[in-house]
Amino acid sequence: MFNNSEAEQQVAEFLLQIKAIKLQPNNPFTWASGWKSPIYCDNRITLSHPTVRTYIRQQLTQLIQEKFGAVGCIAGVATAGIPQGVLIAQELGLPFIYVRSKPKEHGTGSLIEGDVVTGKRVVVIEDLISTGKSSLQAVAALREAGYHVAGLAAIFTYQFDVATENFTEAKCPFVTLSNYSALIKYAEQHQYVSTDDVDMLKKWRENPSEWGR
Repeated sequence: MFNNSEAEQQVAEFLLQIKAIKLQPNNPFTWASGWKSPIYCDNRITLSHPTVRTYIRQQLTQLIQEKFGAVGCIAGVATAGIPQGVLIAQELGLPFIYVRSKPKEHGTGSLIEGDVVTGKRVVVIEDLISTGKSSLQAVAALREAGYHVAGLAAIFTYQFDVATENFTEAKCPFVTLSNYSALIKYAEQHQYVSTDDVDMLKKWRENPSEWGR
């Protein structure tokens, strides 16, 4: 049985310990979108840590089985969702495919890579959800290719309201192992950040596109 609260805290602990998540409230990062951010998340780092990698694989597998039931295929979102998706597909003994951010510019011009068999019920795997835009592009591509998308699973979400709105509009349920609230709670309890930093971190999530300007 998947334990949601336990997984939230354990994944938050792992991500901070291995520095897959970095918190710098007083020296913010700049995302590709141009947003200023006191947090940076790179879940690809989990792949270099066998204990963390195994825990995430096992917990995501349990979460998918509990929330989505039987599926016929796992689909990763390029690029960071690919290795996580492969690990889960292996755990479940299922076929794996992945969705490019744009069609291949040579050869077959494929957008979806793998042995594409339409009609299958698929769960999409991401490493991280911010606004959900790239994830939902993959969902749309899979639907257009004839797949039934049961939902999407990811390691971590920033819990932006816009992401919830985007997934709701796309009629695509999603689940994650951990989230921003759980992370900040753990970070404060274990003195990764000060109480003043926590206030700043909470304000950032309320309006990330304007924060720091």
